[in-house]
Amino acid sequence: MLINITKQQAGFGLIESLVALLVISIGLLGIAALQITSLKQNASAQWHSQAVWYSYEMTDRIVANKNAFDNYDQIDTNGDYDMNCQANPCTPAQIVTSDAQDWKRMVNNLPGGRGVIASSGPDSLIISIMWDEGLEQSNCVNGEPAASGMTCYTVTSVR
Repeated sequence: MLINITKQQAGFGLIESLVALLVISIGLLGIAALQITSLKQNASAQWHSQAVWYSYEMTDRIVANKNAFDNYDQIDTNGDYDMNCQANPCTPAQIVTSDAQDWKRMVNNLPGGRGVIASSGPDSLIISIMWDEGLEQSNCVNGEPAASGMTCYTVTSVR
């Protein structure tokens, strides 16, 4: 007489399922982290693109108002500007104030945005735009008056 002594294994399929679930969960967490990083980088690229556009917008305004080139020195969007040259005719000096007002409105679209125009010589101006990306270090290297952590974009306008 033969006795069949086989032992049944129970729960092995459950352990495999749990291990598979763990591996899938780790993979999904990695994908979520990648998505968050992608969103941050996309926002950063958008802010940089806006800063480039705003700086070239101001450069074009300076070139269009050549008679008041020197008046654009020392514009800081932290200041207050009030001039409407669309409703009333303006002198070249008043156009500078109007341009500063418009530029301030544009730069304020950036997080913590600030724009500064400073002279870099007798016939050139440095146009800088700064914004806060939440970084610990600043990339401002041209002496922009920015707090640490600000990101900067700078362009030079020559008379």
